[in-house]
Parts: sequence; C-alpha cells; structure tokens
Amino acid sequence: MQSIQIGANTLSYDEAGEGDVLLLLSGWCQDHRLFKTLAPELARSHRVIRLDWRGHGLHRDHDGDFVTDDQASDVIAFLDRMEVEKVVLVSTSHGGWANMEVTDRFGSARVPRSVVIDWIQTTPNEAFFSMIDHIQDRTNWENGRGDFFNYWIGDTDNQDIIDHVNEEMAKYSFEMWARSGREIGRAYRKWGNPMQRMAVMAEHRPITHIYSQPFEPEYAQAQLDFAAGHGWYKPNKLPGRTHFPTLEQPKVVAETIRAFVG
Repeated sequence: MQSIQIGANTLSYDEAGEGDVLLLLSGWCQDHRLFKTLAPELARSHRVIRLDWRGHGLHRDHDGDFVTDDQASDVIAFLDRMEVEKVVLVSTSHGGWANMEVTDRFGSARVPRSVVIDWIQTTPNEAFFSMIDHIQDRTNWENGRGDFFNYWIGDTDNQDIIDHVNEEMAKYSFEMWARSGREIGRAYRKWGNPMQRMAVMAEHRPITHIYSQPFEPEYAQAQLDFAAGHGWYKPNKLPGRTHFPTLEQPKVVAETIRAFVG
C-alpha cells in the first residue's frame, strides 16, 4: 500500500491495471483487504484503486472526530490529487453514503455511474436502530457488534470471510465502531433509505446495487418497484449467503460490475 496526505490525515491506497478507473471503497471498520480477491479480477480490464478511509487501513491515527461528509471530501481531494478526471465509484455496505455524496457533488460528467454493494436499501426497522445504538454504548458495544457479525457471516465456512470479520473488522476500536453507528443512524434518519437519497440527487445517472443479503423476497421486490419508477436504478441479486460478496464470489461481482460499466 502507498500513503497520501489529505489535509491533516494520511490515507493508504494502492492501484493496479489500466483503463477506465474504478475506485473501491469499503464500509466502516473495513479496509482494502475486503477487496483482496475482487481487485485483481477487476484489474484485468480497468485501472483499479483501493482507497482506505481516514482512520482505516494502515493509518489508524486521524485528526479527531469526522462525519460522512468528511469522508466524501477526502475522496474528492484524493481524486483531484491523483488527477482522475472520470471514475466509477464502487462502495460496499454503508460506505455507500459517502459514495452517493461524492456522486452527487461531482455530477455525471466525472462520475458517470456508481456501484453500491450489499447496502440496506430499504428503511430499517427498530431492531436495526437498536443494534446501531448498542455499538455506541461503551458498556455493550461488543455484544451489539456481535449481533451484526453473526448475521453477516451467516452459515458460511469461507475462511476469508470469517477472518475478515473476526480478525480484521474486530480490530477496529470502540470509537470507530461508535462513530460508524452514529453516522449510519443519522443517515437513515435523515434520508429514510439509500433509494430515497439517490432519488433526490441533482443529476441522475445509472446506479446498480449488487447484493446477497437480506434474503426476504419483500426486500428484492421493494428494489424492483423502485427501479420500475426510476430507470437509472438497477438491482442485481446474487445467490450468495453472506454480507461480503466481494470475498464470497469475487468473479461474479467483477463480471456484474464489468457488464454494468461496459
């Protein structure tokens, strides 16, 4: 990984391949390792950049508290410094909130398409908000986080996924997990859900959601209903069993992204 100074923070990134640029962005309390098998697949046809959020990846120190808009500003500053004139953003989980902010700020000339992966597209129920609240409670945060971990992993025996959760995500601090819960909760309370956030963009452009979880047919139908009224939105349901399709089925995810951007 290489390092770059963005404002007062040092961010880690790497790149591979040639061609149109895909910028890979993880969710909270994740980093470039989430894409260790997806990035090489995508680099066969694209220039692929993996960028870690401030306080993530190789550089866990950061300049105090920060919010989703700060993450978006970091991405914009990074792309400017790298002189990337056109890019497709590929985000996972709740990294999608910053993705949509960058997409909205840049407009379609610079971000002609966006990809979001396994990001809860509908308005969550109160049980979700309770779990979000738990990871902000210093006396209960590990139990709250454990509830998410158990659901995300499901019944998989994929060691990459198990290690990603239990060895990689688990190493992030209470402060970062609490910050993630605060920002995720704020976003859903402000926008309702990601589809409603997308609907109010100043300029629409194709966006696809690639996902495996949740499995309920009502969840898939809600996205199909939204897509019927918003032709720029395309849901792609994969047959996986976990919250981590980039690790569970990287070739399928890469093929889906290539078909979408191609």
